[in-house]
Amino acid sequence: MGLSLVVGPAHAGKVALLLERFLGALEHDPWLIVPNRSDVDRVERELVASRGALLAGTVATFDTLFESIARGGGDEGRRLIGEVERALVVRRVVARAELGRLGGSARFAGFADALAATLTELESSLVDPADLDPDLAALARAYRAELDRLGAWDRGMLRSRALERLTGELAAWDGAPVLAHGFEDLTGAEWRLLEALAARGEVHVSLPYEPGRPAFASLARTAADLARLAGDDIVELPPRSHAFLPPALAHVERHLFCDDAPTAPIDSSIRFLEGAGRRATLELVAEEILGLVAGGTAPEEIAVVCPSLDRIRASVETAFGALGVPYAIEGRTRLGSTPFGQALLLLLRFVWVGGGRRELYGYLRSPYSGLPRADVDWLEGRLRGRAVTGAERTIEETVKLRNGRPLPPLDLLGRGDPPLATARALADHMLRNAYGLGAPPLTAAACRDLRAHDAVARAAGELERLHADGARVEREDVLAALERATVRGDGAGEAGRVAVLDLERARTRRFEAVFVVGLEQGSLPRRAAPSPFLDDDARRALDEQGARLERPDHASRDRYLFATACNRPTRKLILVREAASDEGTAREPSPFWEAVRSLFDADDVRRQTTRRPLSHLTWTFEDAPTERERLRSLAALAAVDARAAEALALANGWGRKLARARRAFSRPTGIRHPRALALLGSRDTFRVTDLERMAGCSSAWFVERYLRPGDIDQEIDARMRGSIAHVALQRFYTQLPSALPGAERVTPENVEEAVVLMRSCVESAIDSGLRIDVGDLQRRELTQSLHRDLEQLVRGEATAQSPFVPRRLEVSFQGYELAPGVAVSGKIDRVDVDPLSARGIVVDYKSGAAPTATQIHDEARLQIPLYMLVLRDQLGLEPMGGVYMPVGGGRRARGMLRAADDQVPGFVAGDYLEPEAFDAEVEHARATAVALAERIRAGDVRHDPRGGECPPWCDLWRMCRKERP
Repeated sequence: MGLSLVVGPAHAGKVALLLERFLGALEHDPWLIVPNRSDVDRVERELVASRGALLAGTVATFDTLFESIARGGGDEGRRLIGEVERALVVRRVVARAELGRLGGSARFAGFADALAATLTELESSLVDPADLDPDLAALARAYRAELDRLGAWDRGMLRSRALERLTGELAAWDGAPVLAHGFEDLTGAEWRLLEALAARGEVHVSLPYEPGRPAFASLARTAADLARLAGDDIVELPPRSHAFLPPALAHVERHLFCDDAPTAPIDSSIRFLEGAGRRATLELVAEEILGLVAGGTAPEEIAVVCPSLDRIRASVETAFGALGVPYAIEGRTRLGSTPFGQALLLLLRFVWVGGGRRELYGYLRSPYSGLPRADVDWLEGRLRGRAVTGAERTIEETVKLRNGRPLPPLDLLGRGDPPLATARALADHMLRNAYGLGAPPLTAAACRDLRAHDAVARAAGELERLHADGARVEREDVLAALERATVRGDGAGEAGRVAVLDLERARTRRFEAVFVVGLEQGSLPRRAAPSPFLDDDARRALDEQGARLERPDHASRDRYLFATACNRPTRKLILVREAASDEGTAREPSPFWEAVRSLFDADDVRRQTTRRPLSHLTWTFEDAPTERERLRSLAALAAVDARAAEALALANGWGRKLARARRAFSRPTGIRHPRALALLGSRDTFRVTDLERMAGCSSAWFVERYLRPGDIDQEIDARMRGSIAHVALQRFYTQLPSALPGAERVTPENVEEAVVLMRSCVESAIDSGLRIDVGDLQRRELTQSLHRDLEQLVRGEATAQSPFVPRRLEVSFQGYELAPGVAVSGKIDRVDVDPLSARGIVVDYKSGAAPTATQIHDEARLQIPLYMLVLRDQLGLEPMGGVYMPVGGGRRARGMLRAADDQVPGFVAGDYLEPEAFDAEVEHARATAVALAERIRAGDVRHDPRGGECPPWCDLWRMCRKERP
């Protein structure tokens, strides 16, 4: 009896020796303890393959061993609570508890999850609540009391019961040998179990460890404790990696992280990959995997190891799926991260929590709704165009567009069934919609959906047991449970598939080739997430009592896991990092990446490095995996070798496509169709705003005025906001004389009353001018921003020096002739008039910065000069100038004004022009407008944005095909 310890580096034969001892002890019905359930299945397959049959012995996890011992004492009737039940119990304990100083944090959704994780850690270490902080101790006692009320165990209580039996009952253990491997950090409960078993039988433990090696520093405490328990029964196996590994891999195994490591020649067994962006980097990995498979390596002998599966899962599915790499993601994931779970939760949130259009149509667009994708796109396009977002209007308009046909899933959820039954029925309904009932779903995607459906069934089953114990299960409980439910990953070691797994699961595996990804700074070493309930001092204090809660240094632990991942391959190790983010920002390499590179000569490392920068995101024509990628590579080739590109296009029948791609930014833009030219040539009246837009960019003018693209999602954009502001200002100046008797303008004396009037005008303008369905928050934002901006304008008016008063508002004019056959129309926002003479100035509201007199000339700003012609010839007022008045932002009015002895005071000095220059500017604007009208009649559309470059805010370049830098 006692504990036997086997230690040594990687590839020393530790696990082989342990398995040999296990097989030699089959007559005593031994236990072999492995870390994960997936390891159980894999080891059983390997043992059966080596022996032909396995008629004795048990391969299991620590949890199975604890449960076997605990259940042997007549406590079979006390059930083990599931993770979903446990999360709900913790939430309810938190809701009922007196939380003291923790009350502020308990308001947040993550509080219960963090508490559940802390309770799990405390139970694994067999910590008595009396030893904890009072607030945490109260929560732990309330949690245990609730479990006692339910007549259930959690894992911690089950482990305590197992140790109680093992240390107090002779019949609790029959002396069967126990062998364990893959455990570098033993919890307090696992440590006490090994101690108790070693006192009653044989215990054999395998540990990867070499004294003094930096890679194994995080295991020093575990190794010392096991060595103390083993005494003299320690087998130290010598390193053997040089005997069967390629020299470069053997060098990494022996010298990684050693300070005085010598450099060695590198060979093809080690490669370095650098990519730009996560997806491009994983596409580079997929390309290498396909090359290995083509070279004879079985897919199941290839692994992709990463720090976190959640971070790369979506990118792996996209990159590997597009290139046809067969893969299996090993490890659990949240239900909401799967397509099936995401669709299910979207619909439940829409109905139960009061979601909006996005939630409902997110579900309808999935393959589980039973509706054709094209129909859903058409329906949502109509709703988005009408800015329908609220739940009730979304359902009403959808049913109306479907000619009164209801949506079956909404009928299912609206029947009033209990929440659990509703969730189960909806999950079944989704599977039937996606795969029908004619044949079993056997594709990889279908298998993942079936596992997600199984996760829903398991979560519902746990909640039903909780309901049977007297706990009421509401909708929010079901939704919270499903959000936290996990889905089992693909099978470990599945034949014909590349394994994608994290660092923890990779520890006990062997592969021919291993890709270690995520070797950029910030990914490895990982940042430790501190527990909000147990700081380092609390852990240290509990550790002194035997709890084994003190964690090893996080960077040291990651150093060990990385070294272990580098020791998993037997033929090829490929290290992968993102050299740049998806936005092109350079990313520094991880220290672990540099640690491996430093073991070899720098020139040799460069020869073994493959890079794919952002400039090389297009595949070469020979390597492009799909026709779409081949067409992209053909277009890229045409830029550097036109003749070769034309030959390839001719050989593949892509000549027309290549010609169109090469003409994309150089095709003629002038209007050529006779009917279009006839339509444009027949125009004799032009809006002033059209002419000014033509001057700014003729392509933008044509796209906006004739193609008229619109956003699918209507929203409160600058145009709608400006329209409402114009209505509010028009109403304000119309009501000002009657609301403030005797007031023709805003003055310092009546400014406060004017601000109140402006606020009421803003609210009435929003009521009448807001034509789309928006939420309360958006409406409040619009109201508050307009209140702020227009109040600034009113207060600015109160301090204005100009004696002119607003007399004419929204002045429309038609058919003002600039030249024979060329007339303009438009609307002047406001005309301010001198009360003592027939003089006036034009005021045009502007949402941004106002152009100066110089800019009016240089940028062909036509509104103010042409409006002054209308002011003179149609309104009979002498034009003293015109200004653009910014709405909000505290900016000053700018424009062009006539300099004279009786000039209008109060404006910027640079905007006053001498009478001759003033008149010349007006005539220049007239001539410019006539020339632009002739260009419109001729269909003269060019790539001519003002200044030669498109402004950054313009999003029309995809339609006008203006090449951008």
